[in-house]
Amino acid sequence: MARDITEGRSGLLTNTSTDGLVLSNAYAPVGIGTGTFWQNTGIQYDFAVAGIPFLTAINDTRPYERATAPFRKQQFDSQRDPGEQSLTGWWLRSQSSFHAGEGIIFYDPLSNPYSTTLASNSYRIADAYGVNIWTPGQVTLLRSVSQGHNMTATLAANKRSGQTMRTVRYLDGATYVDAVLMHDGYDVDRIHVDGTVDHWVDYTSGSRDPVYSICDDGQYAYWITNDTASGKLEMNKKLISAASTSAPTVMFTKTGTTITNAVVEYVKQRLIVAANNSIYELPTNATTSTSVTSVYTHPNTSYVFSSIAESGSAIYVSGYNGAQSSIFKFVLDTTTGAMPVLSSAITAAELPVGEIVHKLYYYLGYMMIGTSQGVRVANVANDGSLTYGPLITVTGHPCYDFAARDTYVWCATGLPTVNTEPGLIRMDLSNEIDTLRFAYAKDLHYDTTGHSETTACAFFGTSGQMGFATTADTSGVGYLYTEHATQLRADGYLQTGYIRYNTLEQKNFKRVVANGSYTLGSMNLQAVDLSGNIFDINAYDVSIGKPESAITQPLGAQEALALRFHLYRDTTTDTAGPTFKGYQLKAVPASPRERIIKIPLLNYDTEVDKYNSTVGYEGRAFQRLAALENAEANGDVVTFQDFRTGEISQCLIEEVMFTDITPPDKKLTGFGGIISLTIRTV
Repeated sequence: MARDITEGRSGLLTNTSTDGLVLSNAYAPVGIGTGTFWQNTGIQYDFAVAGIPFLTAINDTRPYERATAPFRKQQFDSQRDPGEQSLTGWWLRSQSSFHAGEGIIFYDPLSNPYSTTLASNSYRIADAYGVNIWTPGQVTLLRSVSQGHNMTATLAANKRSGQTMRTVRYLDGATYVDAVLMHDGYDVDRIHVDGTVDHWVDYTSGSRDPVYSICDDGQYAYWITNDTASGKLEMNKKLISAASTSAPTVMFTKTGTTITNAVVEYVKQRLIVAANNSIYELPTNATTSTSVTSVYTHPNTSYVFSSIAESGSAIYVSGYNGAQSSIFKFVLDTTTGAMPVLSSAITAAELPVGEIVHKLYYYLGYMMIGTSQGVRVANVANDGSLTYGPLITVTGHPCYDFAARDTYVWCATGLPTVNTEPGLIRMDLSNEIDTLRFAYAKDLHYDTTGHSETTACAFFGTSGQMGFATTADTSGVGYLYTEHATQLRADGYLQTGYIRYNTLEQKNFKRVVANGSYTLGSMNLQAVDLSGNIFDINAYDVSIGKPESAITQPLGAQEALALRFHLYRDTTTDTAGPTFKGYQLKAVPASPRERIIKIPLLNYDTEVDKYNSTVGYEGRAFQRLAALENAEANGDVVTFQDFRTGEISQCLIEEVMFTDITPPDKKLTGFGGIISLTIRTV
C-alpha cells in the first residue's frame, strides 16, 4: 500500500532544499544533491536519477525488472543482389574473387571511395605476392623466375636506363627462335628463351661508345651510337636473323653531332630519333647519303628526351629538364603523310613538378606513362591530346618499361612494398576501378635482396614467357630474369583488406573457412591484426580438406582483422599447387551490452523511508516529476544510482510514466503516486 502522505511532517525550512531541488518550502534535511549525483545523509533513498532521489515502490504487482537491451536490428537487404548482409546471427563477410587487384586498406565492399563501377572493393585486396589473382574466382601460384645473363650498365647521371629489351622471333635455319634483343650498355645480345646467349653486337668499352638506344621493326634492329673515330652520331641497322659475326650496316652519320643521350623508335613506318635536344625523322632505308635534318630542336640544350610512342593520330616524345617533364606530340601532315617541320612542339601533357616521364607505351587505345613515381594511364583524343589519370600505384622505383599481352600490361619497376626485390607489376586494362584507375597487382619477381632497379621487360618471342632485367648495382652486377615455362613459385600469399563490417565497433572474430582445392600443395590460413602481427589459424592440405577453422588469435575483441592466405607449391610436383577460391569470415559484435531497467518509484509530497524517517512538503511530488521529465526531455545521458546495491551507471531515460491514485484531501491537492521509470544503460 502507498504510505500515508500526511504522516511524519517535520519543521518548515524556507526557500531551500537538500534533496536536490530549489523550492519555496522544504521539510527536513535529507541529503546532498549536486544536480548529477545524490548522496544520502538523512533519508535513506533507494534510487537516484539525474541527481533526483526516490524511494522504491517495489511490490508483487510492481516488480523491479532488468533485461539485456536489444543489440541487433532486423535488416532488409535492398541491394540488387541480396547476400549475407540479409542474414541474422553471425556477422558475415566473404569474397569469392580477387581479380580487381590490390590497393585497399579496409574491405568495406559497399563503400569504396574510388569505385564507380562494378569492379569495386568486393573483388579487391590489400596485397598479393607471388600469386596469380587474375582468373575470376581463383588464386594460384605464379610461375618461378630464374636468374640468368649478367647486366653491366648502370643508370646514367641523367637517370636514363642503360638497358632495353625487345621481343623478337626470327628464323634460324629452318627453326623459329623465340628470343629478346637485350641491349645492355655496350652490348646487344640475342637471348633465347632457353637461356642461350648470342653476343650479337659486342662493342668494347674504351674503344667504342655505348649503344644509346635500340628499336626494331620485326625484321631489322636499329641502334644509335657515336662513331668513335670521328666523334659523330652514327645510326646502324642489322637483320635480326643475321649471325653474331655479321657486321651491321651504317645507315648514316651526322658530322658535328656527338650524342650524350638518345632514344630511337620505329613508329608509323619510319624511324624517329631524339638525339641530344633534337628530333629527326628517317626512313628505314636511309643511307649515308641521306640528308639528315632535325624536325624539332628544344631550346634548352641540356633537355633529356626519354621515350617515343605513337597513337592513331600522332607521334609522342617525352622528356624532362630537372624536375619538369612534358610529353610533346607531332601530328602527321594529312596531305603528304610526312612529319612537318615544327618551330615548336605541341605539348600534349605536362607532369606534376618532380615527376618525370621515363617511358611511353601505347596499347588498346590507352597511353601508358611510366614515371619516376609509378604508372599513369592516359586517354588519347582524336586530335592526339592526352588526358592522364592518377597514379595507379606509387612504386618503389621508377617505371622504365612496359610489355603487353591480351588485356594486361606489365610494368618494369621495383615491387611496391617489396622494394628490395626486382620484378614487375601487372595492370588489367579491362578492369577500370575508376576513371583511368585500373586493377593492378604485383606479378613476377625474383627473391633477392639486391638488384631491385628493374629497367626493362619483354616477352620471349611468342612463347608467353616474360623476361625482365635490372640495372647493375654498386658492385657492377645486374641480371636478366626469365619466367619458367611450367615450374611454379615455391610459395606466395594474398592478404585481404582489414575487415571491419563498415563499423568501428569492436568485434569478436570467431570462425573462418577457406574454400579451394588443396589436393596438390597446401595453404596456411592466417589472421593479421591492425598492428601487422600475423597469427596462424590452420593449415589446409589434402589430409584435412577445407574445414571451418576457429580463430583463437589475436586475443580479445578487435576493431578490424585481415586474413592472409599463404599458398605453397606441391612438394613432389613443381608444376602443381593449391587453388584458393574464396573465404567466409564469421564474427559477433563485441560492444558492451546495454541493460533495460524498469523501476517503480514513490512520488508523493511526503514519504517515509525504511527507517521511518519522514521527508516532504506540499508540492514536492509535482516538482520532482517535472524535474525528471525535464531530464528526459533533454535527451542527454544521466546518472543512475541504486543505493541498495551500490551500482552507479550512465543511462538514457527511455520512458517516464506517472500514475496518480490519491484524491485531494482537505486543503491538500493529493497530487502524488507511482512513477514507472524505464532507463537504458549506456
